[in-house]
Amino acid sequence: MTLPILYSFRRCPYAMRARLALAYAGQQCELREVVLRDKPPELLQASPKGTVPVIVLPDGRVLEESYDIVKWALGQNDPRSWSRVLPETDELVAQNDGPFKAALDKYKYASRHPEQPPGSYRREGEKFLAQLEKKLSENQTRAGQAYLLGSEQTVADIVIFPFIRQFAFVDEVWFFSSPYKALQNWLQWHLDSPLFAAVMHKYPQWQPGANPVIFPSPSIPGQNSGQNSGQNSGQNSGQNSGQSSS
Repeated sequence: MTLPILYSFRRCPYAMRARLALAYAGQQCELREVVLRDKPPELLQASPKGTVPVIVLPDGRVLEESYDIVKWALGQNDPRSWSRVLPETDELVAQNDGPFKAALDKYKYASRHPEQPPGSYRREGEKFLAQLEKKLSENQTRAGQAYLLGSEQTVADIVIFPFIRQFAFVDEVWFFSSPYKALQNWLQWHLDSPLFAAVMHKYPQWQPGANPVIFPSPSIPGQNSGQNSGQNSGQNSGQNSGQSSS
């Protein structure tokens, strides 16, 4: 059986988004870890823009946008019927991948954008944080953890989480002392989740002829993705936010 080929970079939030969806769906692929300063010709042949994630499907189709990969994965297997909330998720992704990501990049790499102080870029990003905080606060119940679209984790949470993670770890002390308490709890829940731990294993740079890396591991079924292990391994993974690709 021919598996899809996923070109990924561990720390890129877009690539995390794709891996989270593939792991949730239990959709296996051959993972090829990319070093962005040394992109393999095979990646550039599949997608000349040279960003990750990129997935090459067995029928030859190439998906080179993370959210397209998410939707494709849900189309293969959707154990919790997350596809039902894609319209609401589309709206969040448009805000996240547009104005919020622009502010995040300038905040994270403020030295490259000296026209404004870092705090100015952070305040611009906070507009989205405030929206998410409001949603989470409204969805909070006595039963436990709140999520972006209700009382259960959905695709909306996993596609937004990697970017809030990256924003938070630009200045971890500031974020976890900010007034966004519901968002802090939500972020920590995802950092501690088995699903996040499963997609953050470190792999060597892919080289032609290397033994294939099959992702996700069969021992991490997607239907268990919503359960919180209570371990703090995600926190350790979260502290290395890396750079965003596409």
